[in-house]
Amino acid sequence: MHYGFGQPHDGIMQTGFIVPDLKAAIDHWVRDLKVGPWFVFDHFTGIDPIYRGGPSKADSTIAMSFAGHMNIELIQPLDDNPSVYKEFAESRGYGFHHYGLSTTRFDEEIEGYKAKGYELAFLAGVPTGGRVAYMENGVNQPGMVELIEYTDSTDEAFTAMYSAALTWDGSDPVRPFG
Repeated sequence: MHYGFGQPHDGIMQTGFIVPDLKAAIDHWVRDLKVGPWFVFDHFTGIDPIYRGGPSKADSTIAMSFAGHMNIELIQPLDDNPSVYKEFAESRGYGFHHYGLSTTRFDEEIEGYKAKGYELAFLAGVPTGGRVAYMENGVNQPGMVELIEYTDSTDEAFTAMYSAALTWDGSDPVRPFG
């Protein structure tokens, strides 16, 4: 079974990158890679965010677009509060951060990754009604695994962004999320 944006259920649907300057990163993806339009969510903190076992106050701005069926996410940390984004940029630098896997079995997948030796680094609700969980397995991994809980609203939001990318003519490259 596939989502409305073409990726299979329980498969990789997203690649995420930490960037120092969201506007410059979007400009690069639009100009050099012809990816757009970008949907920007200013000041994303998550709903009831938990970072490494405690409440999180971290603030970031994210932007999403599609390259083919793959969702691309750009994330700019906005403050000095601890977060999975800030810690990654400080320890590894800017660039690739995570693979996003959508799942219909969110809680089971978290436990499955824990059984494989992964640690739950971040958990939060998202505006589409689902949740996300960042799982990490040490410095030998190229990036984290983000589990993205599937909901009908998630599919609708990602399908709308995918559809916009399919018909994008290069105009209006930055748009509000939602």
